[in-house]
Amino acid sequence: MSEPTGLRARKKERTRDAIGDAAVSLFLERGFDRVSVNDIAAAAEISKPTLFRYFPTKEDLVLHRFADHQGEAARVVRDRESDIEPVTALHQHFRTGLDRCDPVTGLNDHPEVVAFHRLVFTTPSLAGRLTQYQLEDEEALADALGEGIQAHLRAAQVLAVQRVLARANWQKIADGRTAHAVRPEAIADADQAFKHLW
Repeated sequence: MSEPTGLRARKKERTRDAIGDAAVSLFLERGFDRVSVNDIAAAAEISKPTLFRYFPTKEDLVLHRFADHQGEAARVVRDRESDIEPVTALHQHFRTGLDRCDPVTGLNDHPEVVAFHRLVFTTPSLAGRLTQYQLEDEEALADALGEGIQAHLRAAQVLAVQRVLARANWQKIADGRTAHAVRPEAIADADQAFKHLW
């Protein structure tokens, strides 16, 4: 009797999460460049070929945590109410992320989140791979905004604003402030930044 598809998918997702968690723990403990793929496979108790079936590159072992947000800006634009402008919907979505202290906004002071962002921002190969994710997001957002150069320019502006805001929030927290203390500034900065778009 074959395993039900839903159960198989859940098992694959649990395996993927376990591999990713093992990798991130090792990277945070030792540094990205000091951990080999063999180390990760051993920690996750899987073979190296199995690891590569789930994560094509070593960088993806870290950046899979951004996958939940992949294409998010495009979804916000596509799913907005028809009477709401795209930039307004994106602004509201970012503000909601600040309210939730979503790590993607940089406004999260959990020590593991701060360490994770430090790892990503200070490891050149991770920063480079993150740029690739952002370019894919930019393309998806441009498609959701319409056609032509204007859509691409607007998409680039929005994602640049979100990236700068998130990095500024993270830096303030990495410098020792709490998310609660940074929050009013983060909201004011977001409001100011989005006001100047389009």
